[in-house]
Amino acid sequence: MDRVSALDEPLKKTLGAATAKVMAEHLDLHTLGDLLHHYPRRYAERGELTSLSELPLDEHVTVVAQVADARIHTFNQGRGRRLEVTITDGSGRLQLVFFGKGVHKPHKDLLPGTRAMFAGKVSVFNRKLQLSHPAYEPLSGGASAADAVDAFANQLIPIYPACKQLESWKISKAIDAVLDRAAEAVDPLPPALREGRGMATLPDALRKIHRPRTKADIEAARERLKWDEAFVLQVALARRRYADTQLPAVARRPVPGGLLDAFDAELPFTLTEGQQSVSKEIFDDLATEHPMHRLLQGEVGSGKTMVALRAMLAVVDAGGQAAMLAPTEVLAQQHHRSITEMMGELAEGGMLGGAEQGTKVVLLTGSMGAAARRHALLDLVTGEAGIVIGTHALIEDKVRFHDLGLVVVDEQHRFGVEQRDALRSKGKQPPHLLVMTATPIPRTVAMTVFGDLETSVLDQLPAGRSPIASHVVPAADKPHFLSRAWERVREEVEGGHQAYVVCPRIGDDEEQPKKKTAEDEAEKRPPLAVLECADQLAKGPLSGLRVEVLHGRMAPDDKDDVMRRFSAGDVDVLVATTVIEVGVNVPNATAMVIMDADRFGVSQLHQLRGRVGRGSAPGLCLLVTEMPEASPARQRLAAVASTLDGFELSRIDLEQRREGDVLGQAQSGVRSSLRMLTVIEDEEVIAAAREEAVAIVGADPDLERLPELRTALDALLDKEREQYLDKG
Repeated sequence: MDRVSALDEPLKKTLGAATAKVMAEHLDLHTLGDLLHHYPRRYAERGELTSLSELPLDEHVTVVAQVADARIHTFNQGRGRRLEVTITDGSGRLQLVFFGKGVHKPHKDLLPGTRAMFAGKVSVFNRKLQLSHPAYEPLSGGASAADAVDAFANQLIPIYPACKQLESWKISKAIDAVLDRAAEAVDPLPPALREGRGMATLPDALRKIHRPRTKADIEAARERLKWDEAFVLQVALARRRYADTQLPAVARRPVPGGLLDAFDAELPFTLTEGQQSVSKEIFDDLATEHPMHRLLQGEVGSGKTMVALRAMLAVVDAGGQAAMLAPTEVLAQQHHRSITEMMGELAEGGMLGGAEQGTKVVLLTGSMGAAARRHALLDLVTGEAGIVIGTHALIEDKVRFHDLGLVVVDEQHRFGVEQRDALRSKGKQPPHLLVMTATPIPRTVAMTVFGDLETSVLDQLPAGRSPIASHVVPAADKPHFLSRAWERVREEVEGGHQAYVVCPRIGDDEEQPKKKTAEDEAEKRPPLAVLECADQLAKGPLSGLRVEVLHGRMAPDDKDDVMRRFSAGDVDVLVATTVIEVGVNVPNATAMVIMDADRFGVSQLHQLRGRVGRGSAPGLCLLVTEMPEASPARQRLAAVASTLDGFELSRIDLEQRREGDVLGQAQSGVRSSLRMLTVIEDEEVIAAAREEAVAIVGADPDLERLPELRTALDALLDKEREQYLDKG
């Protein structure tokens, strides 16, 4: 058997079918390699155990503690029996309860003074934490008490991520059964790199992470295993970047005296320094003969659309066409409207009264009428339209371009790799690609997730943008704060401005969202809905104001009509779902009230807030919640209220969500490949791994001299994950 397939052996061969089935179903562990990479979450030590004073409610925990007291209580006239055991670890006490026939064995095993490991789900009874019917494993090993304590003293006990069906110590026993096989693990790090950095071999790291003798063992193993994860991922991304540089593309250089110069001459303001320097990076990329792959990230309202439009105009000047892909019809229509307004007569190429060097700007969405659609398709294939803005409709087979030179993808996280590629394949040669996102990504995450894209950041807001004040409104603790919020909305409208009210759902008998968290469980009320909320506001605190609704299930024409009237100032208050999250631009809207704000993610709240304060008047954002003050949800909202810096917020968001979500699980169902590496904390490892990866791929793009690394890559990048990486 070769060394590669040794760790691909199914677990049932070693552990038996029953255990293997539980591991596969509940822990997603299928092979020997999976189990060896199922690392301990932490280690318990004698005298310094899981603190009983800090147990998380509703979580499965493993604790090591000593029995202080054990008593049997009878109830139901002596027919029922309950064993109550109190355990302590010096930091706190915890109650264990056993009922019925299940009391005899623990009553015999758990005598006062006994040390044991206990595992169960933490619940509350009579306002005290308890474990009901926990599994337990005495730590005596059958020797005398002194020997047991001694054996235990010299041991770090690994505590594994476990599940109800399989406690941590059973996983530990399974690891014991397979740990010898760690010697067969193939080491992906090139020997020169590993030795140069003084790191342990992979078999050694696996042994030390599972059975450390000292804390130094754990540190050495962690350092090595983090490197593997960072390095293999960075090699995958470096290979993708390298492959892209090998593709041919048409260089698109701006033409003096063309459309771009005419546009710049008409601008009523000067570009910010940031916009100028990012534009230069983009123009330099467009002038090369391999495709640009650039991520443009900027705060809400930092002027990304302006930068993208100037790039599109440069490509039109150079004889190509540019396509902008937007995630929703509302957004595509907004972009089309704002771009044609910005360009003025330059957007009327070929029309009476249009500028001589102008071009046509067409819109293409799924809900357009047949005639308008035919017309748009014709303008694309003849090259009459230099710029097209559309939704997924741009990707359909029927859409043909005369010469597609640039694809701009707005809100990258809404599009999959298949969609990006389908649009790119419409060019005679691969077009240049500019990806935009208003959800700022910390540098490390960008390096890890978007490592195949060069990154530009716009972090200045254009002059004339106003500050936004944000406040949390605790509706349950302080109902008068909510009344004051509606008064503030009325004041804004009376001052000649407009407001948004955002709700988590529509409310036309749509399915109730599934309960997800303990916080949701604590609160049985369904999230507030647009239709009910609009009705209550119009009859109650906002009566007399012009209140309208906007949500994703309205007919496209109705949506467009409401947005137009809101933009024109004919609607005072727009009650909407998150359809307004990106790209909606109404400078006169100064206030936003977000209902059940705890139901939204940090970056989503930041996006929503960016819809106000877009004009000269200051913005106000009120985050309404019924969550109690100490809850994680309230901490999240307080963080959003405390800063307008999207990069800072995305860091907070990440620290709360952990990177499993960033690298896959949440979006693609692929389990995160990161088990040891934490993207935010391990910045230096990621940066160093990236440098090494670029050097190695530059010297040996196909990794012919490094077969072990190629094997590790194939294991990490099964087809699904490779696509996921592509999706970013």
